[in-house]
Amino acid sequence: MCGIVGVLGNHEAAPILVEALKRLEYRGYDSAGIATVNAGKLARRRAVGKLVNLGDLLVHEPLAGKSGIGHTRWATHGEPNATNAHPHRSGPVAVVHNGIIENFRELRAELAQHGLTPQTDTDTETVAMLAQHFMDGGMSATDAAIATLGKLHGAFALAFLFDGEEDLMIAARKGSPLAIGYGDGEMFVGSDAIALSPMTDRISYLEEGDYAILTRAGASVFTADGKAVDREIRKIEVGATRIDKAGHKHFMAKEIAEQPTVIAETLANYISKSGEIRLPDPQIDFSKVDRITMVACGTASLACLTAKYWFEQIARLPVEVDVASEFRYREPPIPARSVSLFVSQSGETADTLAALRYCAGKADNIVSVVNVPESSIARESDLALPIYAGVEVGVASTKAFTCQLTVLFVLALKAASQRGELTDAQLQDHIAQLRRLPALMAEALDQNAKVKETARKLSSARDVLFLGRGPLYPLAHEGALKLKEISYIHAEAYASGELKHGPIALIDENMPVVVMAPRDRLFDKTVSNMQEVMARKGKVILVSDREGLSEASIGVWDTIEMPDVSDAVAPILYAIPAQLLAYHTAVAKGTDVDQPRNLAKSVTVE
Repeated sequence: MCGIVGVLGNHEAAPILVEALKRLEYRGYDSAGIATVNAGKLARRRAVGKLVNLGDLLVHEPLAGKSGIGHTRWATHGEPNATNAHPHRSGPVAVVHNGIIENFRELRAELAQHGLTPQTDTDTETVAMLAQHFMDGGMSATDAAIATLGKLHGAFALAFLFDGEEDLMIAARKGSPLAIGYGDGEMFVGSDAIALSPMTDRISYLEEGDYAILTRAGASVFTADGKAVDREIRKIEVGATRIDKAGHKHFMAKEIAEQPTVIAETLANYISKSGEIRLPDPQIDFSKVDRITMVACGTASLACLTAKYWFEQIARLPVEVDVASEFRYREPPIPARSVSLFVSQSGETADTLAALRYCAGKADNIVSVVNVPESSIARESDLALPIYAGVEVGVASTKAFTCQLTVLFVLALKAASQRGELTDAQLQDHIAQLRRLPALMAEALDQNAKVKETARKLSSARDVLFLGRGPLYPLAHEGALKLKEISYIHAEAYASGELKHGPIALIDENMPVVVMAPRDRLFDKTVSNMQEVMARKGKVILVSDREGLSEASIGVWDTIEMPDVSDAVAPILYAIPAQLLAYHTAVAKGTDVDQPRNLAKSVTVE
């Protein structure tokens, strides 16, 4: 959600800024802009829509200068238009911002008394106006920025640029991530390492409340109360931040296809060749845990709902699952002998991070499952479990979801073993099933052409239902979420047994119903529900294995065949057809698959 980049460089900043912003497109945006300082003068260019529009503008109205800031905006306050696009400027100050300034209206009222009035509908402009006010009162640029930070309430990552200051940038972070890049006589700021990796492989991350004063000579970092502090500079693997489509039409297609590889990588990091489950320190003794509370948002919350089945059925450990945006305001009691577990691809999801902070000091252990080990959620956890999915660019999560599931399943097995709920032989059987997953996923991906045909038929639907039972019930929700995210078709999911308790009223000859039903112990129950749909002329798409299709495919609208798989790990495998179905439906409808409307990859504001 929104992308920030800043450069104090030795070369013209505009092309560097635009290229860095391209690497942040995956975060989601609806406008973009840059500002530079040249010969002591601030200037900026902004455009609505994709970065190509900003690029066209810069061809006709170029910006000179070796110092600059850039931004891709995902609209919160004010509609997406050029006026509301970042950077925002007030007098000698230009600002880019990710987050929400909660007290901007009160600040506007104060500033109006000093003759400063806004020109936009945004909260961000107030930041620039406030800094101008302090500079008008005689403060230096640096002091004005620091004084401004002290007045802001809410969440933000900020970068300030000033008239007459070609070797100065102020960066700050509260609630939204921000990284500092160290070059050779150059300094950089970015929302994440992906933006900065072409320019430097030396990165530090601002901690909560930090601000930094940057010149080409380096960065001085301070805590919110003004205390100087050192933040570790880490060397990043440039290959780990590579973002190309590798010959695929979309990033989502590439990331779906990568799943056999990344799942194998995940398993290699958590399970030794001898079949021992290896978790990072500090170790958790699940025999001393009575309950797990899992909290996440979106697709990650559906990974938690799936894992609930594993922890309860295999480890006999009660699990509560909550969406972070509700959990943090419900303020539930956290019982003794409990683990609070948080799942987030980015590790910066605002609601999930706030929920973690609520649980800190209450739960015995804070555990996170993340794709970015340097993220805020990972750093603030007692135990952070990386998923090893690699960079995921497509807004609709695919490989991160299946890697999250894989890590959660391994964790459930560890808990079951420690609690004496699995014999060694049973544990090794589960591990053997996990190790089959990469090959089974590759086999499932061979159904791509068949799923494409099914998706072409599905693309004309206005509404779609997904049904599943047991661990396939959360997977049905994931299939529905994926479809509506990128194809804009209304889709809902239900536990198959709930069909007759209301949703069956929707069934007619125009309603496609996707049934996720491996030949497991609940298969006959699911088929009975499916027959109720067909009796009312609903169009059933049955996703099952060969045995299941041979028993139940008569009269269905279409089928998708999956490899045979154990009941426990079936949700991980069946994510593949759910993803492919959504992907090909979106392609058939001509939507923006990688950057669907109104959505952002990393939701770092409420």
